[in-house]
Amino acid sequence: VYLCACRFGSLVIAYIYHSVVVKGKRCKSKAKLHGKLSSNTGIGKMTALDLARRGARVILACRSKRRAEAALESGSNEVVFMQLDLGSLKSVRSFAETFLKTESRLDLLINNAGIYMPGTTEDGLGMMFSVNHIGPFLLTNLLLDRMKECGPSRVVNVSSIGHNFGTIDFNCLSTHKELGVGNSATDVFNIYANSKLCNVLFTHELAKRLQGTNVTCYTLHPGAINSELFRNVSKVFMILMKPFLMFFFKDTVAGSQTTLHCALQEGLEPLSGCYFSNCTVRNLYAKARDNAVAKKLWEVSESLSGLSS
Repeated sequence: VYLCACRFGSLVIAYIYHSVVVKGKRCKSKAKLHGKLSSNTGIGKMTALDLARRGARVILACRSKRRAEAALESGSNEVVFMQLDLGSLKSVRSFAETFLKTESRLDLLINNAGIYMPGTTEDGLGMMFSVNHIGPFLLTNLLLDRMKECGPSRVVNVSSIGHNFGTIDFNCLSTHKELGVGNSATDVFNIYANSKLCNVLFTHELAKRLQGTNVTCYTLHPGAINSELFRNVSKVFMILMKPFLMFFFKDTVAGSQTTLHCALQEGLEPLSGCYFSNCTVRNLYAKARDNAVAKKLWEVSESLSGLSS
């Protein structure tokens, strides 16, 4: 009897965990977006599809058209692919130039791209540092004036709870143009966490610089998602992890809800610069809201992206 009770109790706890943590809250906004334009970097298929269903014109800005096909085949003529490689500063500048020439407005910029793999870009930057932070940083700055013209507008930076494990080593950035060194599993995770901390600090500083404008910004943890983030890890590992991922990780629909909340929920303007998880504002550790570090990261990012030259 005791054994049965323990098993029943475990099942109840597992069910509650799956319902509350894994499924999570849903974006409650009923906003319609006819006449609005959203640029969605990275694939963010479920986010793009939701915005398109609300009537928005959605620019899917990502490296691979193949990976954008599911959203492109949504039946909406207002979902458009534009090539963008966030690991290339030249590509970011080219995209921004083309976008500003062809699109008259930008109401919502969602920096959704994320990569989890070591490497170095053509610009000599760390791959995760470039794709996860420098590319979105440069793109946002190149498009900000258009967003100010079309306001009220929002910038949404998708981060991760992993930012809690991150640090910013400015000496490493100065010498290696990277957020860490080494290729071990621990080294790669640390660099990823550091890049996610960059997202939060970037949003913190951006909110300050946007004060007095009609543009606001937010950052978020989308939840642990069974997505393509780990597409570069071993296939054997992914096969072994599949049952675990299916139960403990959100699907892409649930994983898009906090992004949609930050993008669409009415009345969030006073919370510009804040960090969200499960469609709720969350407190940040001191290192993620450090004014001096955020300002210095901004200045280093300006230099490395060529904005200050």
